[in-house]
Amino acid sequence: MVLSPEEEEMLNNCCVQCDQGFKMGNDMLNYKGSFYHPNCFVCEQCFRPFHDDEIYEFDSKKYCEQDYKLLYAPQCAAPQCGDFVFGEVIKALNRDWHFECFKCQVDGCQINLQEKGFIEFNNQLLCTIHYNQELSKKEGKPVCQKCMKIINGKPLRFRGDPYHPYHFTCSNCEIDLDHKARDVGGKLYCLPCHDKMGIPICATCRRPIEGRCVNALQKQFHPEHFVCVTCERPFVNSKYFLGPNNLPYCETHYNQLYGDVCIVCNLVIQDEVISALEKRYCDLHFECHGCQQKLDLKKKFVEFDMKPLCTKCFEKFPSELKKRIKKNNSKKF
Repeated sequence: MVLSPEEEEMLNNCCVQCDQGFKMGNDMLNYKGSFYHPNCFVCEQCFRPFHDDEIYEFDSKKYCEQDYKLLYAPQCAAPQCGDFVFGEVIKALNRDWHFECFKCQVDGCQINLQEKGFIEFNNQLLCTIHYNQELSKKEGKPVCQKCMKIINGKPLRFRGDPYHPYHFTCSNCEIDLDHKARDVGGKLYCLPCHDKMGIPICATCRRPIEGRCVNALQKQFHPEHFVCVTCERPFVNSKYFLGPNNLPYCETHYNQLYGDVCIVCNLVIQDEVISALEKRYCDLHFECHGCQQKLDLKKKFVEFDMKPLCTKCFEKFPSELKKRIKKNNSKKF
């Protein structure tokens, strides 16, 4: 009888598990170059066949996933996780962690403690920054805004923020700073280093301008600080009017102080100014107070209560009222 290569291989090998040979017609499993009877290829703990290739090895023995976890796999100690750890395991404080779970336990902090170091505080693992903040609350001591560590002595304060005296230095040249220090993006600089950075200073608040900058009057301003000197509102579309005192005004207040403003619309009069009844009108709003018909200085009108009336509206008044108006009217056109 001529045997196939597969049949010859079967008869020439033994099951690794039971050390028994294979017979013709038997099934044979090949796992990583070793041969097994199907009934012998089972979990070392529960003796059940493996499913879906979920085979875990330890000390040359094979286990199903469930038994491997129970016997050997550590459980992640992170409160938000609790899963078994496969692969890289971080061991700290007699506990096990996934690498991605080994981070500061303050909500929102994503600092990985394996890379930055950690301190245990109140049964929590904290990064050095949050450790010092928690310790500051407990002991009532300030935290240096440069090294983020507790200040045991008397702090040096800049704009209300505490610093170790030896940490109140320029972030560039490390020279000691004073009240003239400049804060840019959370870092402190001396004036020479700050000026080399080319960052403009707001002419109003004297603080650095890191965002949009308004250039006006040969100075720089934060947009919210370049305002009308009368109403203190920012200028719309950066349009402003310079008064004789070299100060900026919005259009309304500039014209109220220095220009001709229509008594009706309160806007600067761009074209012809109509002067009547001791007031100023633009051409569009010089109209009869009764019928709103447009007036001009060539037509007659009558003054009534310091407002212009056309002759048609005036003639509608009662006779006695018209006599009184004519008597009091100082001007007729």
